[in-house]
Amino acid sequence: MGFDSLIGGTIWDEYSQKVQDLMNNPKNMGEITQEEAEAMGTKLIVADFGAESCGDAVRLYWAVDPKTDIIKESKFKSFGCGTAIASSDTMAELCKGKTVDEAVKITNIDVEKAMRDEPDTPAVPPQKMHCSVMAYDVIKKAAAQYKGVDMESFEEEVIVCECARVSLSTLREVIRLNDLTTVEQITDYTKAGAFCKSCIRPGGHEEKDIYLVDLLEEYEKEKMAKAADASSAGADVPFKDMTIVQKIKAVDKVIDDNIRQMLIMDGGDMEILDIKENGENIDIYIRYLGACSGCASSSTGTLFAIENILKEKLDPNIRVLPI
Repeated sequence: MGFDSLIGGTIWDEYSQKVQDLMNNPKNMGEITQEEAEAMGTKLIVADFGAESCGDAVRLYWAVDPKTDIIKESKFKSFGCGTAIASSDTMAELCKGKTVDEAVKITNIDVEKAMRDEPDTPAVPPQKMHCSVMAYDVIKKAAAQYKGVDMESFEEEVIVCECARVSLSTLREVIRLNDLTTVEQITDYTKAGAFCKSCIRPGGHEEKDIYLVDLLEEYEKEKMAKAADASSAGADVPFKDMTIVQKIKAVDKVIDDNIRQMLIMDGGDMEILDIKENGENIDIYIRYLGACSGCASSSTGTLFAIENILKEKLDPNIRVLPI
């Protein structure tokens, strides 16, 4: 039975076509025997890694040229779900032709990105992101075995979640890429914070230098800074070239600075409903509020004054249309 018969409708749509193809037809599944490795003049490396959180496990086979440290062949066996198979197959493919030192630099983000159909669209749903983390870990296990060192010696990055082995750089990239705003979302995407929970915030059984809540706060500040920069930059952009949000903000500012106070003094006000380009014209649709909605001058003198000020301050092709 293929995986396409096990996963229905909406869920299936969350997987890239590459992942779907590899689930059913992995290219690198199998093993490398000692005899095959010797025939290639290589050293056989067999590394196992299991994820306690879901019960999945992967076995990685490398045939490494001892003279150059180049991985001449890479295969795997996966004991787990379809996503684990696809991730492991992609991981094995990425290892081929690389030196052991180069392979160690392959991250779970590299594995997940390699499975995407589109650069900015995740290859798998959030709850399956941890499968690529397992692929990332088994590479380090194999490299440690080849070099005769401890697996931890390859860890050059800060590990925020020890339970799921999720690094600081991975968390930052996943948060930014998917615009995450809660700890629960981070856990869905990476499994960080799913187990002992010490990495979520201070107060757990293990003290950390940085926590998930710190990363969310850092990202929020980064977004606010970018928004402020964009707003500042927008002041130098011609009105017709602004985004719709920038245009509405620019019109509101002109109204606030020049018109609104007079309307309020007469018991009225106005609001911007929409801004649309109409040929050479830029049509601004407004609605009068309070006393202005029934005032005779709202369609004559007041409208003329509003339109003239917006033309002067923003663009001569502006037309103001009350609704």
